[in-house]
Amino acid sequence: MDRYTEIDEVIAYIHRHLDEPLPLSRLANHVAYSQYHFARIFKERIGLPPLYYVSTMRLQRAKDLLLRTNMSVRDIGLEIGQQSLGTFSTRFTERVGVSPSEFRETAQLAENRLRSLQQLTEWTRLHPAPERPMTIAGTIESTEPFQGVILIGLFPKPIPEGLPLYGTLLPSLGHFCFTNVKPGTYYLMATSVAWGMQAMDFLLPYETLRTRSKKPIIVTSTAIVPHQQVTLHVPHPDDPPILISLSLLMNRFIQRLPQ
Repeated sequence: MDRYTEIDEVIAYIHRHLDEPLPLSRLANHVAYSQYHFARIFKERIGLPPLYYVSTMRLQRAKDLLLRTNMSVRDIGLEIGQQSLGTFSTRFTERVGVSPSEFRETAQLAENRLRSLQQLTEWTRLHPAPERPMTIAGTIESTEPFQGVILIGLFPKPIPEGLPLYGTLLPSLGHFCFTNVKPGTYYLMATSVAWGMQAMDFLLPYETLRTRSKKPIIVTSTAIVPHQQVTLHVPHPDDPPILISLSLLMNRFIQRLPQ
């Protein structure tokens, strides 16, 4: 059983009151904890500081409004508490990978990119990688059957936002491998997009199967990184949203393919 189950109630509270100010004091008071104790156990359970999690949920809300409404970008920024259009655009671009306006315009392109991937006949088939330093390799499985593409990457934080430091797409479950990984600290994250999905399903990936490492993977120039065994699962309440544009990652993969 997960520790700190009261954090589930805080997450639900954040979702219900996302359009209101949510200082740390208010969140801590909701579960009758001191701010220090609450911040510590929230980060231990979720992997992110509470207020960073709130900002993440607000950017997810902005993605939703961009695709489901005709609100202006400025009004959407105001809706999630960003008084400055410039600040909103900068933060959105950093964490989603494209500007708010570009994200709004990607729906048709996203469909085409998924269909292009489905028509690929030449995928590099990965085999178990030899154990050597500066390599992160493993096996990815799933609790649910699916036919589609897996997007997998190494991120600097335990949340799939911004471009992965290393990333690729896989045509099926099985082996993955990242070589020549610079020494540092990484978090492995993956999600899947089924072939039958529509653009909205993965531009707003609320239901896509996913996995993430809550503990960091440490890479050095000398030590062997242990084999990573990860499993895609249906979203858990404490999973942070997938902020990075999956359509952007598909496009970057397609552009790297031999012409």
